[in-house]
Amino acid sequence: MNRIKLWPHGILVILACAVVGAIAALLWAKYERKAEASSLPNAARIERVEGQAGINQSADNTANSQWVTATANMPVSVGDRIYTKQNSRMQIGFTGRNLATIDGNTSLDVLDLSERRTQVALRDGSALFDVGSIGSGDLFEVATPCGAVDLEQPGLYQIAINDNGNAVATTFSGQAQVVGQAGASRIQKGEYLAVPCQGNGPAVMSRVEPNQAGSLIDNYYRSRYPKTYDGRYRSYYTYLDDPYYYDSAGRYPSYNYVSEYVPGLDDLDDYGDWQYVSDYGYAWHPRVSNGWAPYESGYWTMDYPYGLTWVSNEPWGYAPYHYGRWAYASNEWFWVPEPVSTYPSYSPALVAFIPLGQSSAAWVALGPSDPYVARYYDPNWQPVYVSPSNVVVDRLVNISAPGAVVVVPTTEFARVIDPTIVTRVDPQTIARVRPVLDPLTIDPLRSAAFQTRQARGRFDVPREIEQRIVNTPVVASTAPLAPAFRRDLSRALRVEPLNDRAKSQKLQISDQRAAVQTTQQPNLAAEQARERQMADLARQAARGDRSARQQIQELRRQQSDQRTVQGATVQAEGQRVGQQTRPQDQRQLLRQQQQAQREAARQQTIQSQQQQRAAAQQQAQSQRQQRRQNQIQQAPVRHSQQQQVLRP
Repeated sequence: MNRIKLWPHGILVILACAVVGAIAALLWAKYERKAEASSLPNAARIERVEGQAGINQSADNTANSQWVTATANMPVSVGDRIYTKQNSRMQIGFTGRNLATIDGNTSLDVLDLSERRTQVALRDGSALFDVGSIGSGDLFEVATPCGAVDLEQPGLYQIAINDNGNAVATTFSGQAQVVGQAGASRIQKGEYLAVPCQGNGPAVMSRVEPNQAGSLIDNYYRSRYPKTYDGRYRSYYTYLDDPYYYDSAGRYPSYNYVSEYVPGLDDLDDYGDWQYVSDYGYAWHPRVSNGWAPYESGYWTMDYPYGLTWVSNEPWGYAPYHYGRWAYASNEWFWVPEPVSTYPSYSPALVAFIPLGQSSAAWVALGPSDPYVARYYDPNWQPVYVSPSNVVVDRLVNISAPGAVVVVPTTEFARVIDPTIVTRVDPQTIARVRPVLDPLTIDPLRSAAFQTRQARGRFDVPREIEQRIVNTPVVASTAPLAPAFRRDLSRALRVEPLNDRAKSQKLQISDQRAAVQTTQQPNLAAEQARERQMADLARQAARGDRSARQQIQELRRQQSDQRTVQGATVQAEGQRVGQQTRPQDQRQLLRQQQQAQREAARQQTIQSQQQQRAAAQQQAQSQRQQRRQNQIQQAPVRHSQQQQVLRP
């Protein structure tokens, strides 16, 4: 009987525990959801595109219809796939100092872009990685089908999948470690390591060929810094002597005011100036025409998982539209970045949207004191906010600035935005509307937002290539940190992490460095002295010094003869160690010789033009001097004649 009386109390206790458990579960889910949103990965920037390149930013990365044409200033984030077609090239900025140049016929996937980890997957083709900054304990890794290449120091690296399907890692400067199923090995500067994917035979370690290295590095810097590069890295030894001559952090003032984690800082100094602005400190002012306003030249696109994202058509238009805020002061617009010492948080667009009915879409750049809530969207495009999510926007700093509110017809929202289609609205109309931060909460704008993907140019990837990209697994030293919106990242992108045994095991290597050591390491000081002497003589030759031109020709002949001897010695020594020259190697050697001949002809043409200009300048100067002498000689005669005329 007593037990029966206890039943109601027991039920109450059980119900209370259930309620407490449910509340705890909800609180934990809410906390976990917010914590995941607050740890969103950063985004890389497409710096420039030459030729044809596409990007797949969909959630599953399977359908060919989801590939769109890649353009400059597009953000690239975790789970995105990139493909370049033949004779094309793309440059990507992971941060302000870490970049990659993707060659043609290359597939690159982004696996991780967190604060201390950058992981990408190279399944086909080749890419050049320019790592300017990497902290102690940070990870910068390129996963390939044959193994993971960890770039351990700042430097310049090339990772490629050759015609035999092997991964080749080249360290022009810096230090890297290759970790595969068969073990691990380090690569020092001036070395390369070819690792077979199928485990057939040992990996091959050798040294880079200086002429080829110099040509590749020269082409890269000529493309990367077209306005300032002076051609000094045509010699690989000059590059080794001073590889940081063009380091962005030491050449561009923007790195003094913006965190180096932000991509695209170089462009700020090319297209604007830093000024001190009261209440904001140092801010950046773009060199634009009168009446210009931010967020009015570019296009909107839906980028999973960030949502509606702004892609600017302005060459500098990445950092100022995804980081910091805009301020209107002294009748000019200024971009105010976050403090240089803070780790920046990427945002798809730092604007507030203004509901203006069914026919118009409007937005305005957020000011330094305006609120913003970071968010991402789940596969059903439902938002996940960082706490607090109930932010109410009453008044915006820039709402009254001239031209700050960009208004376009809803029918034009999915197209490219430019000032010609921007309209203006009565300020009183705007004042009666409450701005919102999430554009997908506005019904007309939500519908228009999903049409932006269809408006982008489609990029066709042949089905056999796409199937190879999707079905080729890659090896990583560690699994990428899967974000909340892509829990199955490793499975979806076929990333296979290595076990501890493979990491600790020493890779079996066929070391061929000694065979080319004597030929590929000439006297560095002598080579640099020759380069400096030729530069000095070139300046003298430009002033018309014929003796200097003759000395340049002699030095170039000596340099050419020395490189020819080195190449012949390399081939002979390679044959002595059992490396017979294959037909494709002969064709490659022939192409290199033809390229050298074309370069020599080009240099001769340039030299001839310089000589002609110098001769013309010297002739013109001689003619001017002759005219002055004639005038001096004729002056007394004219004076005497004038006196004779004046005599009575």
